[in-house]
Amino acid sequence: MEKRKPKLFSVMKGYTKEQFVKDVISGIIVAIIALPLSIALALASGVTPEKGIYTAIAGGFLIAFLGGSRVQIAGPTAAFATIVAGIVAKDGFDSLIIATLLAGLILILMGLFRMGSLIKFIPYPITTGFTAGIAATIFIGQIKDFLGLTIVSKEPLIETVDKIKYDLLFLHTINWQAVCVGIVSLAILIVWPKINQKIPGSLIAVIAGIVLVKFAGLKANTIGDLYQISNKMPPLTVPHMNFHMINAQLGNAFTIAILAAIESLLSCVVADSMIHSRHRSNMELIAQGAGNIASALFGGIPATGAIARTAANIKNGGRTPIAGMVHSVALLLILVILMPYAALIPMPAIAAILFEVAYNMSGWRKFVQLLKSSPKSDIIILVTTFLLTIFFDLVIAIEFGMILAALLFMKRMSEVTEVEGWKYAEDDDDDPDSISLRKVPDNTLVYEISGPMFFGAADKILEISLNPKDNCLILRMRSVGAIDATAMRSLEMLFAECKKKKITLVLSHVNEQPMRIMEKAGFIDKLGKDHFCAHIDDALSFAEKLQVQA
Repeated sequence: MEKRKPKLFSVMKGYTKEQFVKDVISGIIVAIIALPLSIALALASGVTPEKGIYTAIAGGFLIAFLGGSRVQIAGPTAAFATIVAGIVAKDGFDSLIIATLLAGLILILMGLFRMGSLIKFIPYPITTGFTAGIAATIFIGQIKDFLGLTIVSKEPLIETVDKIKYDLLFLHTINWQAVCVGIVSLAILIVWPKINQKIPGSLIAVIAGIVLVKFAGLKANTIGDLYQISNKMPPLTVPHMNFHMINAQLGNAFTIAILAAIESLLSCVVADSMIHSRHRSNMELIAQGAGNIASALFGGIPATGAIARTAANIKNGGRTPIAGMVHSVALLLILVILMPYAALIPMPAIAAILFEVAYNMSGWRKFVQLLKSSPKSDIIILVTTFLLTIFFDLVIAIEFGMILAALLFMKRMSEVTEVEGWKYAEDDDDDPDSISLRKVPDNTLVYEISGPMFFGAADKILEISLNPKDNCLILRMRSVGAIDATAMRSLEMLFAECKKKKITLVLSHVNEQPMRIMEKAGFIDKLGKDHFCAHIDDALSFAEKLQVQA
Protein backbone atom coordinates (compact mmCIF):
# COMPACT_ATOMS: atom_id res chain seq x y z
CA MET A 1 0.00 0.00 0.00
CA GLU A 2 1.35 3.43 -0.97
CA LYS A 3 2.64 5.54 1.90
CA ARG A 4 0.97 8.85 2.64
CA LYS A 5 4.21 10.45 3.70
CA PRO A 6 5.84 13.55 2.17
CA LYS A 7 8.86 12.73 0.03
CA LEU A 8 10.83 15.42 1.87
CA PHE A 9 10.87 13.29 5.02
CA SER A 10 12.05 10.25 3.08
CA VAL A 11 14.88 11.86 1.10
CA MET A 12 16.45 13.78 3.99
CA LYS A 13 17.97 10.67 5.56
CA GLY A 14 20.91 10.59 3.18
CA TYR A 15 20.94 14.28 2.30
CA THR A 16 24.37 15.79 1.58
CA LYS A 17 25.88 19.28 1.41
CA GLU A 18 26.64 18.72 -2.27
CA GLN A 19 22.98 18.00 -3.04
CA PHE A 20 21.90 21.00 -0.96
CA VAL A 21 24.06 23.29 -3.12
CA LYS A 22 22.58 21.76 -6.30
CA ASP A 23 19.04 22.17 -4.95
CA VAL A 24 19.62 25.82 -4.03
CA ILE A 25 21.11 26.66 -7.45
CA SER A 26 18.31 24.83 -9.24
CA GLY A 27 15.66 26.53 -7.10
CA ILE A 28 17.03 30.00 -7.93
CA ILE A 29 17.18 29.21 -11.67
CA VAL A 30 13.61 27.89 -11.66
CA ALA A 31 12.47 31.02 -9.79
CA ILE A 32 13.93 33.17 -12.59
CA ILE A 33 12.08 31.03 -15.13
CA ALA A 34 8.86 31.18 -13.09
CA LEU A 35 8.87 34.99 -12.64
CA PRO A 36 7.73 36.09 -16.14
CA LEU A 37 5.52 33.00 -16.51
CA SER A 38 3.74 33.68 -13.20
CA ILE A 39 3.07 37.27 -14.22
CA ALA A 40 1.90 36.27 -17.72
CA LEU A 41 -0.40 33.52 -16.42
CA ALA A 42 -1.89 35.86 -13.80
CA LEU A 43 -2.75 38.37 -16.52
CA ALA A 44 -4.18 35.61 -18.72
CA SER A 45 -6.33 34.62 -15.74
CA GLY A 46 -7.79 38.11 -15.43
CA VAL A 47 -6.06 39.00 -12.14
CA THR A 48 -3.26 41.40 -11.20
CA PRO A 49 0.38 40.36 -11.91
CA GLU A 50 1.50 39.81 -8.32
CA LYS A 51 -1.21 37.21 -7.71
CA GLY A 52 0.62 34.77 -9.99
CA ILE A 53 3.73 35.19 -7.86
CA TYR A 54 1.69 34.82 -4.64
CA THR A 55 0.54 31.47 -6.04
CA ALA A 56 4.07 30.25 -6.73
CA ILE A 57 5.23 31.44 -3.29
CA ALA A 58 2.47 30.12 -1.01
CA GLY A 59 1.18 27.19 -3.08
CA GLY A 60 4.59 26.25 -4.50
CA PHE A 61 6.29 26.13 -1.08
CA LEU A 62 3.63 24.00 0.61
CA ILE A 63 3.27 21.59 -2.34
CA ALA A 64 7.04 21.04 -2.35
CA PHE A 65 7.12 20.62 1.46
CA LEU A 66 4.24 18.11 1.64
CA GLY A 67 4.38 16.64 -1.87
CA GLY A 68 4.67 13.05 -2.98
CA SER A 69 7.28 13.88 -5.63
CA ARG A 70 10.98 14.55 -5.13
CA VAL A 71 11.20 17.28 -7.78
CA GLN A 72 7.74 18.76 -8.42
CA ILE A 73 7.64 22.53 -8.97
CA ALA A 74 4.17 24.01 -8.50
CA GLY A 75 2.57 27.35 -9.26
CA PRO A 76 0.10 28.92 -11.67
CA THR A 77 -0.27 27.01 -14.95
CA ALA A 78 -1.89 27.68 -18.30
CA ALA A 79 -4.48 24.96 -17.76
CA PHE A 80 -6.33 27.13 -15.23
CA ALA A 81 -6.17 30.42 -17.10
CA THR A 82 -9.51 30.27 -18.91
CA ILE A 83 -11.34 28.78 -15.91
CA VAL A 84 -10.00 31.41 -13.52
CA ALA A 85 -10.68 34.25 -15.96
CA GLY A 86 -14.29 33.09 -16.31
CA ILE A 87 -14.87 32.89 -12.55
CA VAL A 88 -13.29 36.31 -11.91
CA ALA A 89 -15.23 37.99 -14.72
CA LYS A 90 -18.59 36.50 -13.74
CA ASP A 91 -18.42 36.26 -9.95
CA GLY A 92 -15.44 38.31 -8.81
CA PHE A 93 -12.10 37.48 -7.18
CA ASP A 94 -13.65 36.64 -3.78
CA SER A 95 -15.64 33.86 -5.45
CA LEU A 96 -12.41 32.53 -6.96
CA ILE A 97 -10.89 32.36 -3.47
CA ILE A 98 -13.89 30.33 -2.25
CA ALA A 99 -13.72 28.00 -5.27
CA THR A 100 -9.97 27.47 -4.74
CA LEU A 101 -10.43 26.76 -1.01
CA LEU A 102 -13.15 24.21 -1.78
CA ALA A 103 -10.97 22.66 -4.50
CA GLY A 104 -8.17 22.31 -1.94
CA LEU A 105 -10.48 20.47 0.45
CA ILE A 106 -11.67 18.18 -2.37
CA LEU A 107 -8.05 17.35 -3.31
CA ILE A 108 -7.17 16.54 0.31
CA LEU A 109 -10.20 14.21 0.52
CA MET A 110 -9.19 12.56 -2.77
CA GLY A 111 -5.75 11.86 -1.30
CA LEU A 112 -7.09 10.63 2.04
CA PHE A 113 -9.48 8.24 0.27
CA ARG A 114 -6.62 6.99 -1.94
CA MET A 115 -8.10 8.18 -5.20
CA GLY A 116 -4.73 8.96 -6.80
CA SER A 117 -4.91 5.85 -8.99
CA LEU A 118 -8.38 6.71 -10.31
CA ILE A 119 -6.95 9.42 -12.56
CA LYS A 120 -5.87 6.66 -14.98
CA PHE A 121 -9.55 6.12 -15.87
CA ILE A 122 -9.61 9.43 -17.73
CA PRO A 123 -8.79 8.36 -21.30
CA TYR A 124 -5.74 9.73 -23.07
CA PRO A 125 -7.78 11.29 -25.95
CA ILE A 126 -9.77 13.35 -23.41
CA THR A 127 -6.67 14.76 -21.67
CA THR A 128 -5.06 15.42 -25.07
CA GLY A 129 -8.26 17.04 -26.39
CA PHE A 130 -8.90 19.42 -23.51
CA THR A 131 -5.20 20.32 -23.17
CA ALA A 132 -5.08 21.30 -26.85
CA GLY A 133 -8.39 23.15 -26.42
CA ILE A 134 -7.06 25.17 -23.47
CA ALA A 135 -3.95 26.01 -25.50
CA ALA A 136 -6.15 27.30 -28.34
CA THR A 137 -8.21 29.48 -25.98
CA ILE A 138 -5.05 30.97 -24.44
CA PHE A 139 -3.68 31.73 -27.90
CA ILE A 140 -6.92 33.38 -29.02
CA GLY A 141 -7.13 35.38 -25.78
CA GLN A 142 -3.72 36.99 -26.42
CA ILE A 143 -4.33 38.15 -30.00
CA LYS A 144 -5.74 41.47 -28.73
CA ASP A 145 -2.59 42.39 -26.77
CA PHE A 146 -0.19 41.06 -29.40
CA LEU A 147 -1.77 43.23 -32.10
CA GLY A 148 -2.34 46.17 -29.74
CA LEU A 149 -6.05 46.30 -30.59
CA THR A 150 -8.32 48.87 -28.93
CA ILE A 151 -11.51 46.93 -28.21
CA VAL A 152 -14.64 48.53 -26.78
CA SER A 153 -17.33 46.24 -25.33
CA LYS A 154 -20.17 46.70 -22.85
CA GLU A 155 -19.33 43.47 -20.97
CA PRO A 156 -15.98 41.75 -20.30
CA LEU A 157 -15.13 39.31 -23.08
CA ILE A 158 -15.15 35.83 -21.54
CA GLU A 159 -16.23 33.41 -24.25
CA THR A 160 -13.67 32.47 -26.89
CA VAL A 161 -16.21 33.04 -29.67
CA ASP A 162 -16.78 36.62 -28.44
CA LYS A 163 -13.03 37.27 -28.36
CA ILE A 164 -12.67 36.11 -31.98
CA LYS A 165 -15.67 38.22 -32.99
CA TYR A 166 -14.38 41.41 -31.35
CA ASP A 167 -10.82 40.86 -32.60
CA LEU A 168 -12.21 40.86 -36.14
CA LEU A 169 -14.53 43.83 -35.51
CA PHE A 170 -11.70 46.00 -34.16
CA LEU A 171 -8.92 44.70 -36.39
CA HIS A 172 -8.71 48.16 -37.97
CA THR A 173 -7.32 49.51 -34.64
CA ILE A 174 -4.16 47.42 -34.95
CA ASN A 175 -1.05 49.08 -33.44
CA TRP A 176 1.90 48.18 -35.68
CA GLN A 177 4.42 49.38 -33.09
CA ALA A 178 2.93 46.96 -30.58
CA VAL A 179 3.10 44.23 -33.24
CA CYS A 180 6.83 44.97 -33.69
CA VAL A 181 7.39 44.56 -29.93
CA GLY A 182 5.44 41.28 -30.00
CA ILE A 183 7.31 39.90 -33.02
CA VAL A 184 10.73 40.74 -31.54
CA SER A 185 9.72 39.09 -28.23
CA LEU A 186 8.41 36.01 -30.02
CA ALA A 187 11.55 35.74 -32.15
CA ILE A 188 13.71 35.85 -29.01
CA LEU A 189 11.60 33.11 -27.40
CA ILE A 190 12.14 30.91 -30.45
CA VAL A 191 15.83 31.61 -31.11
CA TRP A 192 17.27 32.19 -27.62
CA PRO A 193 17.16 28.53 -26.39
CA LYS A 194 19.46 27.63 -29.31
CA ILE A 195 21.96 30.25 -28.08
CA ASN A 196 21.79 29.81 -24.30
CA GLN A 197 19.74 27.36 -22.24
CA LYS A 198 20.85 28.58 -18.83
CA ILE A 199 19.05 31.95 -18.97
CA PRO A 200 15.32 31.63 -19.79
CA GLY A 201 14.24 33.12 -23.10
CA SER A 202 11.12 34.63 -21.49
CA LEU A 203 13.32 36.83 -19.26
CA ILE A 204 15.33 38.06 -22.27
CA ALA A 205 12.10 38.69 -24.23
CA VAL A 206 10.70 40.79 -21.37
CA ILE A 207 13.92 42.85 -21.11
CA ALA A 208 13.98 43.38 -24.89
CA GLY A 209 10.34 44.50 -24.81
CA ILE A 210 11.06 47.02 -22.05
CA VAL A 211 14.02 48.41 -24.02
CA LEU A 212 11.90 48.81 -27.18
CA VAL A 213 9.09 50.64 -25.38
CA LYS A 214 10.99 52.59 -22.73
CA PHE A 215 14.13 53.54 -24.63
CA ALA A 216 13.41 53.05 -28.35
CA GLY A 217 10.12 54.92 -28.09
CA LEU A 218 7.77 52.28 -29.56
CA LYS A 219 4.23 52.84 -28.32
CA ALA A 220 2.55 49.83 -26.69
CA ASN A 221 0.54 49.27 -23.53
CA THR A 222 2.57 48.12 -20.53
CA ILE A 223 1.43 46.26 -17.42
CA GLY A 224 1.63 49.55 -15.52
CA ASP A 225 -0.78 51.20 -17.98
CA LEU A 226 -3.47 48.61 -17.25
CA TYR A 227 -2.81 47.33 -13.71
CA GLN A 228 -1.63 48.54 -10.33
CA ILE A 229 1.56 46.78 -9.26
CA SER A 230 2.13 45.73 -5.65
CA ASN A 231 5.38 44.48 -4.10
CA LYS A 232 3.82 43.77 -0.72
CA MET A 233 4.21 40.44 1.02
CA PRO A 234 1.31 38.04 0.26
CA PRO A 235 -1.49 39.15 2.61
CA LEU A 236 -3.41 36.58 4.65
CA THR A 237 -7.03 36.86 3.53
CA VAL A 238 -9.90 34.89 5.07
CA PRO A 239 -12.94 35.35 2.83
CA HIS A 240 -16.48 35.84 4.06
CA MET A 241 -18.44 32.70 3.15
CA ASN A 242 -22.01 31.50 3.45
CA PHE A 243 -23.93 28.48 2.20
CA HIS A 244 -25.20 30.27 -0.90
CA MET A 245 -21.65 31.30 -1.95
CA ILE A 246 -20.28 27.81 -1.31
CA ASN A 247 -23.10 26.19 -3.27
CA ALA A 248 -22.57 28.61 -6.17
CA GLN A 249 -18.85 27.77 -6.46
CA LEU A 250 -19.02 24.02 -5.84
CA GLY A 251 -19.08 23.19 -9.56
CA ASN A 252 -16.06 25.41 -10.22
CA ALA A 253 -14.28 23.85 -7.25
CA PHE A 254 -14.70 20.33 -8.64
CA THR A 255 -13.39 21.49 -12.02
CA ILE A 256 -10.30 23.06 -10.42
CA ALA A 257 -9.72 19.99 -8.23
CA ILE A 258 -9.99 17.45 -11.07
CA LEU A 259 -7.79 19.52 -13.35
CA ALA A 260 -5.22 20.08 -10.59
CA ALA A 261 -5.14 16.34 -9.89
CA ILE A 262 -4.67 15.46 -13.57
CA GLU A 263 -2.01 18.13 -14.19
CA SER A 264 0.00 17.40 -11.04
CA LEU A 265 -0.02 13.62 -11.42
CA LEU A 266 0.92 13.87 -15.11
CA SER A 267 3.81 16.12 -14.11
CA CYS A 268 4.85 13.57 -11.47
CA VAL A 269 4.81 10.74 -14.04
CA VAL A 270 6.99 12.78 -16.43
CA ALA A 271 9.39 13.62 -13.59
CA ASP A 272 9.57 9.96 -12.50
CA SER A 273 10.70 8.93 -15.97
CA MET A 274 13.43 11.59 -15.91
CA ILE A 275 14.94 10.72 -12.50
CA HIS A 276 13.96 7.02 -12.33
CA SER A 277 11.92 7.53 -9.17
CA ARG A 278 8.34 6.84 -8.13
CA HIS A 279 5.98 9.44 -6.73
CA ARG A 280 3.30 8.93 -4.07
CA SER A 281 0.12 9.91 -5.86
CA ASN A 282 -2.17 10.15 -2.82
CA MET A 283 0.32 12.24 -0.85
CA GLU A 284 0.73 14.48 -3.90
CA LEU A 285 -3.04 15.07 -3.98
CA ILE A 286 -3.04 15.99 -0.28
CA ALA A 287 -0.16 18.40 -0.90
CA GLN A 288 -1.93 19.92 -3.89
CA GLY A 289 -4.99 20.46 -1.70
CA ALA A 290 -2.98 22.11 1.08
CA GLY A 291 -1.10 24.23 -1.48
CA ASN A 292 -4.29 25.49 -3.09
CA ILE A 293 -5.78 26.39 0.30
CA ALA A 294 -2.58 28.32 1.15
CA SER A 295 -2.60 30.04 -2.25
CA ALA A 296 -6.22 31.16 -1.78
CA LEU A 297 -5.62 32.42 1.76
CA PHE A 298 -2.63 34.47 0.59
CA GLY A 299 -4.39 36.06 -2.36
CA GLY A 300 -3.24 33.67 -5.09
CA ILE A 301 -4.98 31.64 -7.78
CA PRO A 302 -5.19 27.83 -8.25
CA ALA A 303 -1.82 26.06 -8.28
CA THR A 304 -0.68 22.72 -9.63
CA GLY A 305 2.45 20.91 -10.76
CA ALA A 306 4.09 22.65 -13.73
CA ILE A 307 5.67 20.15 -16.12
CA ALA A 308 8.05 22.62 -17.82
CA ARG A 309 9.31 24.12 -14.54
CA THR A 310 9.65 20.65 -13.00
CA ALA A 311 11.72 19.51 -16.00
CA ALA A 312 13.90 22.63 -15.68
CA ASN A 313 14.44 21.79 -12.00
CA ILE A 314 15.61 18.28 -12.89
CA LYS A 315 17.91 19.48 -15.69
CA ASN A 316 19.57 21.94 -13.31
CA GLY A 317 20.34 19.34 -10.65
CA GLY A 318 17.35 19.58 -8.30
CA ARG A 319 16.63 16.17 -6.74
CA THR A 320 14.74 16.90 -3.53
CA PRO A 321 11.78 19.07 -2.44
CA ILE A 322 14.31 21.57 -1.08
CA ALA A 323 14.69 22.93 -4.64
CA GLY A 324 10.95 23.65 -4.87
CA MET A 325 11.00 25.38 -1.50
CA VAL A 326 14.03 27.50 -2.48
CA HIS A 327 12.20 28.45 -5.70
CA SER A 328 9.34 29.89 -3.63
CA VAL A 329 11.62 31.76 -1.22
CA ALA A 330 13.59 33.23 -4.15
CA LEU A 331 10.34 34.45 -5.73
CA LEU A 332 9.36 36.10 -2.44
CA LEU A 333 12.62 38.08 -2.46
CA ILE A 334 12.14 38.99 -6.13
CA LEU A 335 8.57 40.15 -5.36
CA VAL A 336 9.69 42.53 -2.62
CA ILE A 337 12.74 43.91 -4.45
CA LEU A 338 11.99 43.85 -8.19
CA MET A 339 8.21 43.76 -8.58
CA PRO A 340 7.78 47.54 -9.21
CA TYR A 341 9.82 47.13 -12.39
CA ALA A 342 7.18 44.72 -13.74
CA ALA A 343 5.08 47.82 -14.56
CA LEU A 344 7.48 48.45 -17.47
CA ILE A 345 6.79 45.10 -19.19
CA PRO A 346 4.90 45.61 -22.50
CA MET A 347 1.68 43.66 -23.00
CA PRO A 348 2.78 42.38 -26.48
CA ALA A 349 5.80 40.74 -24.77
CA ILE A 350 3.45 39.05 -22.28
CA ALA A 351 1.27 37.92 -25.21
CA ALA A 352 4.33 36.46 -26.96
CA ILE A 353 5.25 34.48 -23.82
CA LEU A 354 1.71 33.12 -23.62
CA PHE A 355 1.80 32.23 -27.33
CA GLU A 356 4.85 30.08 -26.56
CA VAL A 357 3.13 28.58 -23.49
CA ALA A 358 0.08 27.73 -25.61
CA TYR A 359 2.25 26.14 -28.32
CA ASN A 360 4.20 24.03 -25.83
CA MET A 361 1.12 22.80 -23.98
CA SER A 362 -0.93 22.13 -27.15
CA GLY A 363 0.78 18.81 -27.81
CA TRP A 364 -0.15 19.18 -31.48
CA ARG A 365 2.14 16.33 -32.54
CA LYS A 366 0.35 13.95 -30.17
CA PHE A 367 -2.96 15.35 -31.39
CA VAL A 368 -2.12 14.71 -35.06
CA GLN A 369 -0.70 11.26 -34.24
CA LEU A 370 -3.93 10.29 -32.49
CA LEU A 371 -5.96 11.50 -35.48
CA LYS A 372 -3.84 9.32 -37.78
CA SER A 373 -3.50 6.18 -35.73
CA SER A 374 -6.42 5.84 -33.28
CA PRO A 375 -9.68 3.93 -33.63
CA LYS A 376 -12.63 6.04 -34.83
CA SER A 377 -14.16 6.10 -31.35
CA ASP A 378 -11.03 7.68 -29.85
CA ILE A 379 -10.86 10.22 -32.68
CA ILE A 380 -14.48 11.23 -32.00
CA ILE A 381 -13.69 11.69 -28.28
CA LEU A 382 -10.52 13.67 -29.04
CA VAL A 383 -12.11 16.10 -31.51
CA THR A 384 -15.32 16.51 -29.48
CA THR A 385 -13.43 17.33 -26.27
CA PHE A 386 -11.17 19.76 -28.15
CA LEU A 387 -14.06 21.67 -29.75
CA LEU A 388 -16.20 21.75 -26.59
CA THR A 389 -13.27 23.18 -24.60
CA ILE A 390 -12.90 26.03 -27.09
CA PHE A 391 -16.52 26.87 -27.80
CA PHE A 392 -18.10 26.06 -24.42
CA ASP A 393 -15.96 25.35 -21.37
CA LEU A 394 -13.74 22.72 -19.76
CA VAL A 395 -16.47 21.37 -17.45
CA ILE A 396 -18.77 20.52 -20.35
CA ALA A 397 -15.83 19.15 -22.35
CA ILE A 398 -14.69 16.71 -19.64
CA GLU A 399 -18.22 15.67 -18.67
CA PHE A 400 -19.34 15.07 -22.26
CA GLY A 401 -16.00 13.44 -23.12
CA MET A 402 -16.26 10.97 -20.23
CA ILE A 403 -19.88 10.09 -21.06
CA LEU A 404 -18.98 9.62 -24.72
CA ALA A 405 -15.92 7.54 -23.81
CA ALA A 406 -18.02 5.31 -21.52
CA LEU A 407 -20.69 4.78 -24.19
CA LEU A 408 -18.18 4.00 -26.93
CA PHE A 409 -16.26 1.76 -24.53
CA MET A 410 -19.39 -0.24 -23.74
CA LYS A 411 -20.07 -0.55 -27.46
CA ARG A 412 -16.52 -1.74 -28.05
CA MET A 413 -16.73 -4.24 -25.19
CA SER A 414 -20.02 -5.64 -26.51
CA GLU A 415 -18.24 -6.53 -29.74
CA VAL A 416 -15.49 -8.45 -27.99
CA THR A 417 -16.14 -12.05 -26.95
CA GLU A 418 -13.60 -12.33 -24.13
CA VAL A 419 -13.29 -9.71 -21.43
CA GLU A 420 -10.93 -11.42 -18.96
CA GLY A 421 -8.40 -9.42 -16.99
CA TRP A 422 -4.72 -9.50 -17.84
CA LYS A 423 -2.65 -12.32 -16.41
CA TYR A 424 0.73 -13.93 -16.66
CA ALA A 425 0.70 -17.13 -18.72
CA GLU A 426 -0.47 -19.95 -16.43
CA ASP A 427 -0.02 -23.70 -16.73
CA ASP A 428 -3.15 -25.28 -18.18
CA ASP A 429 -2.97 -28.91 -19.28
CA ASP A 430 -6.28 -28.58 -21.17
CA ASP A 431 -4.80 -25.88 -23.40
CA PRO A 432 -2.77 -27.30 -26.32
CA ASP A 433 -0.90 -23.99 -26.48
CA SER A 434 -0.03 -24.07 -22.77
CA ILE A 435 3.48 -22.99 -21.80
CA SER A 436 3.68 -26.11 -19.63
CA LEU A 437 3.82 -28.21 -22.82
CA ARG A 438 6.74 -26.22 -24.23
CA LYS A 439 10.31 -25.42 -23.35
CA VAL A 440 10.88 -21.70 -22.79
CA PRO A 441 14.48 -20.69 -23.64
CA ASP A 442 16.68 -19.34 -20.88
CA ASN A 443 16.64 -15.59 -20.32
CA THR A 444 13.21 -15.35 -21.98
CA LEU A 445 10.05 -13.90 -20.42
CA VAL A 446 6.58 -14.91 -21.67
CA TYR A 447 3.52 -12.86 -20.71
CA GLU A 448 -0.05 -13.40 -21.93
CA ILE A 449 -2.55 -10.57 -22.27
CA SER A 450 -6.18 -11.69 -22.08
CA GLY A 451 -9.06 -9.42 -22.94
CA PRO A 452 -9.18 -5.96 -24.52
CA MET A 453 -6.32 -3.51 -24.08
CA PHE A 454 -8.10 -0.25 -23.20
CA PHE A 455 -7.49 2.88 -21.17
CA GLY A 456 -8.68 1.37 -17.87
CA ALA A 457 -6.12 -1.44 -18.02
CA ALA A 458 -3.40 0.12 -20.18
CA ASP A 459 -1.10 0.80 -17.22
CA LYS A 460 -0.89 -2.91 -16.37
CA ILE A 461 1.35 -3.57 -19.34
CA LEU A 462 3.89 -1.25 -17.72
CA GLU A 463 3.87 -3.44 -14.61
CA ILE A 464 5.77 -6.15 -16.50
CA SER A 465 9.04 -6.55 -14.63
CA LEU A 466 12.04 -6.43 -16.98
CA ASN A 467 15.26 -8.04 -15.86
CA PRO A 468 18.40 -6.76 -17.61
CA LYS A 469 19.69 -10.37 -17.59
CA ASP A 470 16.87 -11.40 -19.92
CA ASN A 471 17.31 -10.86 -23.65
CA CYS A 472 13.78 -11.55 -24.95
CA LEU A 473 10.23 -10.67 -23.91
CA ILE A 474 7.32 -12.46 -25.62
CA LEU A 475 3.79 -11.03 -25.38
CA ARG A 476 1.05 -13.55 -26.25
CA MET A 477 -1.89 -11.58 -27.61
CA ARG A 478 -4.18 -14.35 -28.88
CA SER A 479 -7.00 -13.19 -26.55
CA VAL A 480 -6.68 -9.48 -27.27
CA GLY A 481 -9.59 -8.51 -29.50
CA ALA A 482 -9.17 -4.73 -29.33
CA ILE A 483 -6.64 -2.07 -28.42
CA ASP A 484 -7.14 1.68 -28.00
CA ALA A 485 -4.86 4.73 -28.19
CA THR A 486 -4.01 4.75 -24.47
CA ALA A 487 -2.97 1.08 -24.47
CA MET A 488 -1.06 1.61 -27.71
CA ARG A 489 0.90 4.35 -25.99
CA SER A 490 1.65 2.03 -23.05
CA LEU A 491 2.87 -0.65 -25.48
CA GLU A 492 5.19 1.89 -27.11
CA MET A 493 6.52 2.87 -23.67
CA LEU A 494 7.19 -0.81 -22.88
CA PHE A 495 9.04 -1.15 -26.21
CA ALA A 496 11.15 1.91 -25.36
CA GLU A 497 12.00 0.38 -21.97
CA CYS A 498 12.96 -2.90 -23.67
CA LYS A 499 15.27 -1.05 -26.07
CA LYS A 500 16.90 0.76 -23.16
CA LYS A 501 17.61 -2.56 -21.43
CA LYS A 502 18.57 -4.29 -24.72
CA ILE A 503 15.69 -6.75 -24.50
CA THR A 504 14.12 -7.94 -27.75
CA LEU A 505 10.32 -7.61 -27.81
CA VAL A 506 8.34 -10.25 -29.74
CA LEU A 507 4.55 -10.31 -30.21
CA SER A 508 2.73 -13.59 -30.72
CA HIS A 509 -0.67 -14.09 -32.41
CA VAL A 510 -1.73 -10.43 -32.80
CA ASN A 511 -5.37 -10.26 -33.89
CA GLU A 512 -6.80 -8.16 -36.73
CA GLN A 513 -7.93 -5.01 -34.89
CA PRO A 514 -4.75 -4.60 -32.75
CA MET A 515 -2.60 -5.30 -35.84
CA ARG A 516 -4.48 -2.64 -37.81
CA ILE A 517 -4.03 -0.05 -35.03
CA MET A 518 -0.33 -0.93 -34.66
CA GLU A 519 0.13 -0.49 -38.41
CA LYS A 520 -1.59 2.92 -38.39
CA ALA A 521 0.56 4.01 -35.43
CA GLY A 522 3.75 2.93 -37.24
CA PHE A 523 4.53 0.46 -34.44
CA ILE A 524 5.06 -2.47 -36.82
CA ASP A 525 7.85 -0.62 -38.60
CA LYS A 526 9.40 0.44 -35.28
CA LEU A 527 9.42 -3.10 -33.88
CA GLY A 528 10.12 -4.90 -37.16
CA LYS A 529 7.77 -7.23 -39.06
CA ASP A 530 9.92 -10.25 -38.19
CA HIS A 531 9.14 -9.61 -34.49
CA PHE A 532 5.47 -10.48 -35.11
CA CYS A 533 4.92 -14.25 -34.92
CA ALA A 534 1.76 -16.06 -35.92
CA HIS A 535 2.05 -18.70 -33.17
CA ILE A 536 3.72 -19.11 -29.78
CA ASP A 537 5.96 -21.85 -31.22
CA ASP A 538 7.34 -19.38 -33.77
CA ALA A 539 7.96 -16.83 -31.02
CA LEU A 540 9.81 -19.40 -28.87
CA SER A 541 11.93 -20.42 -31.88
CA PHE A 542 12.77 -16.75 -32.43
CA ALA A 543 13.84 -16.47 -28.76
CA GLU A 544 15.90 -19.68 -29.07
CA LYS A 545 17.84 -18.20 -32.01
CA LEU A 546 18.53 -15.06 -29.97
CA GLN A 547 19.86 -17.26 -27.17
CA VAL A 548 22.21 -19.07 -29.57
CA GLN A 549 23.45 -15.75 -31.02
CA ALA A 550 24.08 -14.41 -27.54
